[in-house]
Amino acid sequence: MIQVRNVLLSDDIVEELFICDINKCKGACCVEGDLGAPLEKEELKEVEDAYEKVKPYLNEEGIKAIENVGKYILDEEGDFSTPTVHGKECAYAVYDKSGILQCAFELAHKNRKSDFRKPISCHLYPIRIKKYDDFDAANYDRWDICRSGCRLGTAKGVPVYKFLKDALIRKYGKDWYKELEDVIEKNKKAALS
Repeated sequence: MIQVRNVLLSDDIVEELFICDINKCKGACCVEGDLGAPLEKEELKEVEDAYEKVKPYLNEEGIKAIENVGKYILDEEGDFSTPTVHGKECAYAVYDKSGILQCAFELAHKNRKSDFRKPISCHLYPIRIKKYDDFDAANYDRWDICRSGCRLGTAKGVPVYKFLKDALIRKYGKDWYKELEDVIEKNKKAALS
């Protein structure tokens, strides 16, 4: 376990190798699972504000799902997430011409139509954050749909935390990420002595 300020990170985030290989998995994480993408309370307004800018990127089924249940839902456990289409893919996910799921939020962001990039839970995947009163617990989420990402990360020698550098900086800031790198380097030196 590694601690950086009020964040506890599992050792897997440093030790496991991973690079998302979307050409192989086709965006399966946008389809698999029980719910849509987890949303933080702070993101709800961003989702609301971005919807009209994102709507042109959505498919008809996604729009229907959002109009039926809302731009986000509250589950039985009191957590927010994006709605899904027929209990499957995220309502904000759209297939491109090659059959790969793309995030409508991210498409709008790339085209400078929206400031909201995408839910932080998606940006951070395969790291999942669990919030507690005094700290966040960051864990590496092992999932068989990400096997190609593990193979690619191994081939390139890229640990999870390096693959997710931009996402971790978005979530916790540049100074926090620098502290994480320093702690990792210190731990490596200690292990060698």
